[in-house]
Amino acid sequence: MADNVGNSDARPDLDLDEAFGDDAPTIDEQEMAEAEAGCGEVAISIPLGGHPAGVERQRHGGARSMGFRPGGGAEALAYQERTGIKAPRIIAWEITRSCNLSCAHCRASAEFGHYHGELSLDQIKSTIDDIVTISNPIIILTGGEPLMRPDIWEIVDYAHEKGAMPVIGTNATLITDEIAAKMAEHRIPRISVSIDFPTAAEHDEFRGQPGCFDQSIEGIKIAKRHGVGVQINTTVTTLNADKIDEIHDLAESLGVDAFHIFMLVPTGRGSDMLDKELPPEEYERVLTWAYHRQKTSPLHFKPTDSPHYYRIIRQLAKAEGKKVTREEYGLDAMTRGCLGGITFCFISHVGDIQPCGYFDMQLGNVKEKPFSDIWTESKVFNDLRDYNLLKGKCGACEYKAVCGGCRARALELTGDYLEAEPYCVYEPPGWTGECEGASE
Repeated sequence: MADNVGNSDARPDLDLDEAFGDDAPTIDEQEMAEAEAGCGEVAISIPLGGHPAGVERQRHGGARSMGFRPGGGAEALAYQERTGIKAPRIIAWEITRSCNLSCAHCRASAEFGHYHGELSLDQIKSTIDDIVTISNPIIILTGGEPLMRPDIWEIVDYAHEKGAMPVIGTNATLITDEIAAKMAEHRIPRISVSIDFPTAAEHDEFRGQPGCFDQSIEGIKIAKRHGVGVQINTTVTTLNADKIDEIHDLAESLGVDAFHIFMLVPTGRGSDMLDKELPPEEYERVLTWAYHRQKTSPLHFKPTDSPHYYRIIRQLAKAEGKKVTREEYGLDAMTRGCLGGITFCFISHVGDIQPCGYFDMQLGNVKEKPFSDIWTESKVFNDLRDYNLLKGKCGACEYKAVCGGCRARALELTGDYLEAEPYCVYEPPGWTGECEGASE
């Protein structure tokens, strides 16, 4: 068992030893960080090892395949020794909010055009200089559409130079042979691309741009031809919940490396889609489907923005008479649900820092205060690192160290980021409906 997933003096994960006995989940933070990108549709997976069922998984690209260990450098180790806090291992950075699409569920409500106050190249470089004093993270360059930023390759090169690993979250519609060649030249190991329907008509309507499905599919093929790894992300709503198998099969037919399903978090334009969000029972059904489908998928297959998936796999495994071990379940045995503020965070186009892109609370701005100070000193970050502070049934739940609930969803729907996950149907045995925090 790792010393802790958050602060080294909190140790709430140790409470699981008694609750689980021999079935206590394995949480290895270093390997976990390499497997997870935390909340947000820009997530990039970094594959480890093989498929849990022995199926050969594709390994075309990823930071891990380049021998990169995020947050494993001397600065990160010294930072943890000095502060007792894990260094950030993955940072999603919205380098621009400008976008050529207008997607219905967009967290950023991004549109085409210039956004006032975006970080300059010098400000980005200065922030990278500070970040690498405490970590050597994966930096996910996202947007908006990051390829619309003309100095993106300078940002990529500077991140590499300073010891970080840049990857790109893109809609892929702008990828040409020239752009893909630049990705390869500038050592981009993987891109993530959102595909939300298996057909062009449905996808184009959702994304707000006729022809964007075909453009994205072509962009994926071009990137692969140039040796750039590709991950497909799908946001699950009531509009496509019955089509996820088809989208998975499309991803497999394209020969991509990974397939991640994202459960809608109602922020940005997504807040206008509350009626399209899956009800909790359907949410549970989709995650149960994912548990069974990932067993035979050749792709690195992982639900995201769905922390209670890690409760579900343990419940289903137990029903099958299995233990959730790395040997049997691969990465699912080593990670936890919500990593916001623990080993992951988000930087906006204007420099605001949030636990994730969906967590609509600005904890500081890199124009005014160093990133490293915000990461270390923020009360919200430190609250998120102590699972004993979770309220309601999340606080009483025996799975809290492997799940934790979606803190962004709790904030959006209750106004309190420590409240119980609103979309979880599980009732912990220790929950009486009366306690306000963790069970004693």
